[in-house]
Amino acid sequence: MLAAGVCLSASAFSKTEVSFYFPIAVGGPITKIIDQYATDFNQAHPDYKVTPVYSGTYQETIVKALTAHKAGKPPTAAILLSTDTFTLADEAAITPIDKFVKTEDDRAWLKSFFPAFMLNGQFDNKTWGIPFQRSTVVLYWNKEMFKEAGLDPNTPPKNWAETVSMGQKLTKKDASGNVTQWGIQVPSSGFPYWLFQGFSTQNDAILANAAGNQVKYDDPKVIEALQYWVDLSKKYGIHPSGVVQWGTTPRDFMEKKVAMIWTTTGNLTNIRSNAKFDFGVAMLPEGKRRGSPTGGGNFFIFSKASAAEQEGAYQFAKWLTQPERAAQWSIDTGYVAVSPAAYETPTLKKYAAEFPPALVARDQLPFAVAELSTHDNQRVTKALNDGLQAALTGAKSPAQALKDAQVEADRLLRKYK
Repeated sequence: MLAAGVCLSASAFSKTEVSFYFPIAVGGPITKIIDQYATDFNQAHPDYKVTPVYSGTYQETIVKALTAHKAGKPPTAAILLSTDTFTLADEAAITPIDKFVKTEDDRAWLKSFFPAFMLNGQFDNKTWGIPFQRSTVVLYWNKEMFKEAGLDPNTPPKNWAETVSMGQKLTKKDASGNVTQWGIQVPSSGFPYWLFQGFSTQNDAILANAAGNQVKYDDPKVIEALQYWVDLSKKYGIHPSGVVQWGTTPRDFMEKKVAMIWTTTGNLTNIRSNAKFDFGVAMLPEGKRRGSPTGGGNFFIFSKASAAEQEGAYQFAKWLTQPERAAQWSIDTGYVAVSPAAYETPTLKKYAAEFPPALVARDQLPFAVAELSTHDNQRVTKALNDGLQAALTGAKSPAQALKDAQVEADRLLRKYK
């Protein structure tokens, strides 16, 4: 009887462990926020213990997660790129969220997200991941530089033609003809395909089908979009030549080396905290239409976790994405709050009234398209990235670069058709 009592007592105090991979390489403000989330959730849900694991970049995190999955020791949950959905499902690494949705409250929660953010998480009539830290590409501009160039500091370029004309006025050279200030900078390392989707979407082209087994890299409209990006440097001289680094672009902007940049809305809080000048944020300039891809990470639950662990992960996902928490996450990071309800909270209403740029990425969502995602996504995307960089460095013409990328993508996707 005494032994049975000890067993019962031990089981009463046991907690279900929920390991949670989060894609960040080093400590800092974000890790402190996630650590606090885990602490708060664990206090409110004594049956579970969520343990964050900071797993490096997105690319490093999916490698670690899939390696652990194949070894039979996966995390319970992870934040991974929404574009990894096909890959994770093909590897049978994740389980659909739908199987946990049982009550009216569950169903209302699943329907609460912005539809644009669900595009990369659903296929085969299943929801594989739910949005957490999501973004779009936006334009940042230095209002002081605009004023110095004789431009209205409160009016960014509305379209491709204005980008060129304003960029020419904003580009400065020294007596030797060396550029000291660029008009515009669009990064082409790290996520070149993502930034390029701004141009291709604006030229009314969609890069991949919803089934993830076909791409249209060599569509004439896609080639035309890449030609425009190349022309910003080669023809108009308002953009740095060659490959522009993803990581240094926000710093170049804050160091006043460039007047306008395209980057993620996830850089908004960073730029607001560190820029020593007045800046603006706007939707991307339109071509034939307005548009940007969505981006960022989804919350996934792993298939080899126990039923209890999976349920804990599901409860954590619901808890993380409640409107007040989503609102505060948006304020703290610059990412887009993932539901309309978050923007109706007093917290985010007050913040947006004080800092209207916080609403730009949200307002761009009606014009947003799914981020490029296919089966064998990393290799299919790499084919495009290589083509983009070949064109931007002058190694190939835009047409040849994209035709070569199409051939490689067709080869990779053949078995999924």
